[in-house]
Amino acid sequence: GALILADQGCCCIDEFDKMGNQHQALLEAMEQQSISIAKAGVLCSLPARASILAAANPTGGHYNKAKTVSENLKMSSALLSRFDLVFILLDKPDEDMDCMLSEHVMSLHAGTNRNNVLVGTARRNREATQSQSILALDEEQSLVERLKVNLGTEALDPVPCQLLRKYIGYARKYAHPKLSREAADVLQKFYLEMRKHRQSADCTPITTRQLESLIRLTEARARLELREIATARDASDVVEIMKFSMYETFSDELGVLDFQRSQHGSGMSQRGQAKRFIAELSRVADHNASPLFTVSSMKDVAKRIGINVQNFDDFIFSLNNQNFLLKKGPRTYQLQTASCL
Repeated sequence: GALILADQGCCCIDEFDKMGNQHQALLEAMEQQSISIAKAGVLCSLPARASILAAANPTGGHYNKAKTVSENLKMSSALLSRFDLVFILLDKPDEDMDCMLSEHVMSLHAGTNRNNVLVGTARRNREATQSQSILALDEEQSLVERLKVNLGTEALDPVPCQLLRKYIGYARKYAHPKLSREAADVLQKFYLEMRKHRQSADCTPITTRQLESLIRLTEARARLELREIATARDASDVVEIMKFSMYETFSDELGVLDFQRSQHGSGMSQRGQAKRFIAELSRVADHNASPLFTVSSMKDVAKRIGINVQNFDDFIFSLNNQNFLLKKGPRTYQLQTASCL
């Protein structure tokens, strides 16, 4: 219902991980941009052309870098793959951000003006950024550097919320940019590089869905500035955003990039255990002439071959998410064919 009401707009979903079985209802909306309804013998398809901005919390309240995004959120791979970008927000200590946040909270309780907070923060950064200017943006700077606000040089005048809402509405209605040849070349080169580096069978598949995401984001980047043509600079900015998102997704607990990890795969520590466990289940299934296993019987198999995991239910969920196991009933799973190995 919310997606239909948000047609041609944006639907924001909080506590996305607590929706439970409602995730399946989003698959059609995010893929086909429509929702099919069958009520009282009436079949209809309603438009749901909405962007979805979702926020989810990891299970247990703590994000474990040794696990993948799917294992931390307990979310299916089919739904995660439909998001163009996935960002991991970790609470890392940062002196500047901590000062701004604490001053903002104190200003709310003290009743002071928020501009005074910015002035106080600017005073601390004045010496480091005195020779720079907000308007003098180097074309060679990265997107992260260009987005940083030099509070020490100029007073920050934020755009009012109502004016920003009108600007976004005007851009969505009147700006319809098209890709230039240069922008298309940048996106195609990045897509081909991703395909080349992920030819291994264990790596995350890169499909045309990622290429379509790049095109949508590039057009949105040009629409933000009310331009009719998406330039190569827009494509470069989108590629940088995509790389940042992928770095957070594929980096392990040591900060090392591992492209055999995925949003919906298993962590590095469990990959070898998973293959050994599935191989043993396959041997047991051939011996018993039945591919069905209960959770208790799988625990016995894991104990017999010396597999120790911190949470066995999470281990089974990961195998089910990777299509090694198929849930057939309450705490009952069916082993898939050996081709999934």
